[in-house]
Amino acid sequence: MHAVADMAIALQNGLSRQDRFQKLIGSVRRLLGGDASALLRYENLLFRPLAIDGLSADVLGRRFSLSAHPRLEAIARAGDVVRFPADSLLPDPYDGLIPGHEELKVHACIGLPLFADQELIGALTLDSLNPAQFDDFSDEELRLIGALASSALNNALLMDALEKQALPVMRGGYGTPQAVGHNEEETIGLSPVMLRLKQEIGIVADSGLNVLITGETGVGKELVANAVHAQSSRRAQKLVYLNCAALPESVAESELFGHVKGAFTGAIHHRIGKFEMADGGTLFLDEIGDLSLVLQAKLLRAIQYGDIQRVGDDTTHRVDVRILAATNRDLKSAVVAGRFRLDLFHRLSVFPLVVPPLRERGQDVVLLAGFFAEQIKARLGVTQLSIADDTLALLQRYRWPGNVRELRHAIERAAILARASQNSSDVVLRRELFDLPDAESLRETPAAADEDNADEQDLQLATQAFQRRLIRRELRRHEMNWSASARALGLDAANLHRLAKRLGMK
Repeated sequence: MHAVADMAIALQNGLSRQDRFQKLIGSVRRLLGGDASALLRYENLLFRPLAIDGLSADVLGRRFSLSAHPRLEAIARAGDVVRFPADSLLPDPYDGLIPGHEELKVHACIGLPLFADQELIGALTLDSLNPAQFDDFSDEELRLIGALASSALNNALLMDALEKQALPVMRGGYGTPQAVGHNEEETIGLSPVMLRLKQEIGIVADSGLNVLITGETGVGKELVANAVHAQSSRRAQKLVYLNCAALPESVAESELFGHVKGAFTGAIHHRIGKFEMADGGTLFLDEIGDLSLVLQAKLLRAIQYGDIQRVGDDTTHRVDVRILAATNRDLKSAVVAGRFRLDLFHRLSVFPLVVPPLRERGQDVVLLAGFFAEQIKARLGVTQLSIADDTLALLQRYRWPGNVRELRHAIERAAILARASQNSSDVVLRRELFDLPDAESLRETPAAADEDNADEQDLQLATQAFQRRLIRRELRRHEMNWSASARALGLDAANLHRLAKRLGMK
């Protein structure tokens, strides 16, 4: 009881939300013992980890759906402490996710459902490799710990609701569909740059301002657009998507503004454009930098006055549309070069959002790896899909020129290869399944730079330097894909790997 009282006092100290959660589960683990504990948030029929202790770092990025995890479903449906038999046949969601233990066989497992106003808001899970670890603790003692965890989680959710001025919508039931929970489309990240981006999204979402979203290819600009729309006052209306780069010049105007029957060859009926489809809602224009100057002028008028004119029609139509635009180009340079209108640039970039590249997001790589692994596991039909510790370290060192998209594809490819080679329902992703160079091998070190400037009379050194430059260039062009680079260089993939190793690049 003294330990529980100390825990309660500690939770009231001036800590950040994440520190408070971490302190909570750390205290619980010290009090009860065991090998792993986790605090989970419940929303939209899934559990989202908020803090972990004793588990692999990628668990924070995973999302555990009730349909795929019967133990968590049992905890969600219970109104009280859940003690699973040590030899329970129900698969454990953390199987393979406790470092040093690839398989959880006979072990102790407890789940504490957390409630606020009689509605489920989360859960506290405790696991121990010692089957008798929790036998000496009564249900009443565990309920007291659960009450403290419920209070800490509910207070954090109330603060979130106050910050978003959403108290009238989120009445008590934070696990209801009104709460945020996107799963497939969730923006994953706890790095400082991502937390700042999420804060900026929250600021601009309900302002009604046009937003320009910039960032490299594959960083997740469309997810950011979805988040802005989902948190805006227009969220009940449509979010209409249009990829400007995929528009042939001949049909681009019709796609944006629509056309009338007979306006051009092939116009056999009236058709509304994306602006009218998005009336009252949001229009997301992806790759906005690829629009022609003529269309930029017409787009500017639609944004300025809300007037659009269908192709072949003399009348105008009024629309109420919020514009979200995205590009991986430097529009300021395009403006200087005369390829993009300055007035349109200012109209679109009232509140710019910059999505950081994955190489600047640190530990987010590990969270995203766990997030994708959990999604892919369900699609492959395997019981567990874990990632070895040295593999996580490799993923974090790699610079990911293709960003989040490249990471996802790498995880998917490795998972398929692992399932085929391991012939087990519990699949482990190991580093040899990833066709990735070590991060250090592609950096221009001072020694490599000196060698690149070697005396041209030394033919061997000059030839090696040239080969390195050529290989690096092709790897960058093909987003670090060794097989594609080998084809571009006219080499067999195995020969390219051997050459890169001989040149000190692997």
